[in-house]
Amino acid sequence: MAETYDLIVRGGIAATPNGIGPSDIAVRDGRIAAIGRVDGMAPEIIDARGLHVLPGVIDTQVHLREPGLEHKEDLATGTAAAALGGVTAVFEMPNTRPSTLTAADLDDKLSRAKGRVWCDVAFFVGAAVDNIEQLGELERRPGCAGVKIFMGSSTGSLLVAEDKDILRVLRSGRRRVSVHSEDETRLRERFSLVRDGADPAMHPVWRDVETATIATQRLMRLAREAGRRVHVLHVTTAEEMAILAANKDIATVEVTPQHLTLVAPDCYARLGNFAQMNPPIRDIRHRDGLWRGISDGIVDCTGSDHAPHTREEKGKPYPQSPSGMPGVQTLLPLLLDHMNAGRLTIERLVDLTSAGPARIFGIAGKGRLGVGFDADLTLVDLQAKRTIRDSWIASRCGWTPFDGMSVTGWPIATIVRGRIAMRDDQLLGAPSGDIVRFTEAI
Repeated sequence: MAETYDLIVRGGIAATPNGIGPSDIAVRDGRIAAIGRVDGMAPEIIDARGLHVLPGVIDTQVHLREPGLEHKEDLATGTAAAALGGVTAVFEMPNTRPSTLTAADLDDKLSRAKGRVWCDVAFFVGAAVDNIEQLGELERRPGCAGVKIFMGSSTGSLLVAEDKDILRVLRSGRRRVSVHSEDETRLRERFSLVRDGADPAMHPVWRDVETATIATQRLMRLAREAGRRVHVLHVTTAEEMAILAANKDIATVEVTPQHLTLVAPDCYARLGNFAQMNPPIRDIRHRDGLWRGISDGIVDCTGSDHAPHTREEKGKPYPQSPSGMPGVQTLLPLLLDHMNAGRLTIERLVDLTSAGPARIFGIAGKGRLGVGFDADLTLVDLQAKRTIRDSWIASRCGWTPFDGMSVTGWPIATIVRGRIAMRDDQLLGAPSGDIVRFTEAI
């Protein structure tokens, strides 16, 4: 008697740990039940002929702005953008209002997510000088992606800039700590370059290469002293790749598609403040350095640093304009386009977008196509030619720096634990995202 499943994805080219080739994938109770030739039946069957079936894309750095900044984004609109972009899980950052500093703050976000998110979610807890003693307990709570340190480029209590405080944070628990690595002292010293107004092309001059390298060198020293693993977010400089290559036993590395795609000074001339983010978009030498970091195996994952702001906010004179740009919806189309241009293989893309995040953060049941794993699938057409448009963007901000860019490769369907969240650029059904589980949160 034929097996019965909830969903069968038939005839796609599946990217499994054993290789990439034709394979059916059957789903039961939200998990992958069979891979290979599947002869069973299901009430829903997707004809995936001509499509590649990837493990669900995981974006481990997004700012969804809820609570407190919902005029820019919220959990519903941000995860809708994720699903439309082929992303099946996101990790949300703590710099909301209020910041995510306590168990109550984390529980509030988990409560807000129920019934409203289109993909699976987890939430970072922010490190602050006055919550360091609680971080070891907080990082083990369900739904916590780990601890996030802002060494620079933050406001209020989330800034942890002094070595003694960073060391206390690093000694406060055991899971890998994610870090925004810019040196606050140097940022303050150099702010006079732009304080009275400047061209946005001055952004990478103010937040220069040394601002990043000084902080990353400090972080490596402190992490080694504390014996704590760290994850360096949105690395932007060629120099940092050399520093991090020498510290791979304690450090993992993220780059963003924005830094792999845009280049100064062109992006500032073309986009103005809409190209402003922290750390900044830099010149072609650094972009090439990031690509070398990918080809050399130094880079462990990509993250979008999705950080939407309204057009009105971005329209303020620099440097009053806020840093950040939306990115979760364009992460995969940009990487597929780079893959088609020969800059990375499909195996490397899968490692950067799913296997890598699962490995870095100890995500349970995600990151690969395997029996027993969550049925998180991203179906892509590698040959599809599309143009990214503002009108496609689901984020509340309604814009992307990549408006008008033509790409080859596009997400066709997003399946989250066996439920089709997106197909052919349309969200389907109701939000059914759940909370990401971690092997280390015990």
